[in-house]
Amino acid sequence: MKKILVIDESSLFREYLSNKLAAKGFEVSQGSNGLDGSIKMRRELPDLIITDYYLTRKNSREVLQEKKENPNTANTPVIMVSSKIDKEQIVEIAPYNVKKFFTKPLKIDALLRTVSELLGVTIEMDSTPCIIEAHYNEEILFVEIALGLNVDKIELLQYKLTELLELYHVMTPRVLIMLSNIELTAADAPKLRNLISTVLEYTKAFPRHVKVLTNDPFVKEFLPKQKDFAGVATTNNLESAMDELIGMRGDAIAHDAVAGEKLLRKARPSAGSGEAIEMRFSGERELRIPPELEKMRGHCHIAVVDDDEVIQELVKTVFSETGWAITSYANGKEFVDALDGEAFDLVFLDLVMPEMDGFAVLAHLKKHSISLPIIVFSALTKKETVVKAVNFGVNSYMIKPLKPERLLMKAAEILKADF
Repeated sequence: MKKILVIDESSLFREYLSNKLAAKGFEVSQGSNGLDGSIKMRRELPDLIITDYYLTRKNSREVLQEKKENPNTANTPVIMVSSKIDKEQIVEIAPYNVKKFFTKPLKIDALLRTVSELLGVTIEMDSTPCIIEAHYNEEILFVEIALGLNVDKIELLQYKLTELLELYHVMTPRVLIMLSNIELTAADAPKLRNLISTVLEYTKAFPRHVKVLTNDPFVKEFLPKQKDFAGVATTNNLESAMDELIGMRGDAIAHDAVAGEKLLRKARPSAGSGEAIEMRFSGERELRIPPELEKMRGHCHIAVVDDDEVIQELVKTVFSETGWAITSYANGKEFVDALDGEAFDLVFLDLVMPEMDGFAVLAHLKKHSISLPIIVFSALTKKETVVKAVNFGVNSYMIKPLKPERLLMKAAEILKADF
């Protein structure tokens, strides 16, 4: 069994990484600071060292120098992680057999892949496509899950939930789990149980404080039958879910327009704090065309209805490899006028535009019984705005600024049902 030494001063990060590596079959020891790490290094003689750059009681350079001078550890490879570091520091540590450097927030799949390469050990991971986003705001933990359920991602969520609760000093969390365009079957039941159990265990939330927003028939039928999840409610209505969660905090906050506007935004942790683990895997940060979209290469016509030319160009760039026809409109009226002679497979629609805004476009489509897959994106985050758009039947709502990889994923989620 290969031995790995993890040196990091964050007990939360250290425990997560140690548990993850141990679950993959490694013998793991921990160092809580530079001095403790150097002692464990001499005693354990690890096959690999994973250490933060910033250590106390003995800095990382001193630990690495000690490693180099000891013939039993001189050739031991090192993976270094840190929230920030400059090129000069990277050059300084290179001679100490530092094989890879990762910045925090850490992408765990990239780390495990490097561990596998350095130690010559195969590390299996769940390959199920899955996107999990978790953020905290106004005493509500938002957990958004798309594409599917992935065991490794759910395990990663354990750490993320704990991290968010600590960063924001959350005492009585309310949780909204949003299952976006997911179709589950009985085969997914163990993963779904794992997901809900993870949320309840690691947030310590009362079941009645956890809401699951979903349209999936299996989820709505399965969860109420689970006695240990009694109190966890499912709903397909965003407005009611938000109102219930906010209402638990008192009517004054529930009807506060300022609080409502800020509700869907990601809060910022206190100064000096930061997230250490990235919920995305490394490959998801690359602008690769999802398999669902590869099948549609050259067969789609997209309308981008936005008065911001930067957004128009962003969408064109993101989908440039698909071979799709992309037509831009500077306002809603231009788009509506074009409907007589054009057919669209997907519409990206801004809400705030001159001459004819996004809501006027949605009202026009509804009045004339025109059904189109629509992804709304807007800088408006007020709860009532989001709910109003959802009630018009839009397929998804994305908050600006837009992330290229999220545009691809959202398009794949929506279009795969029609092709």
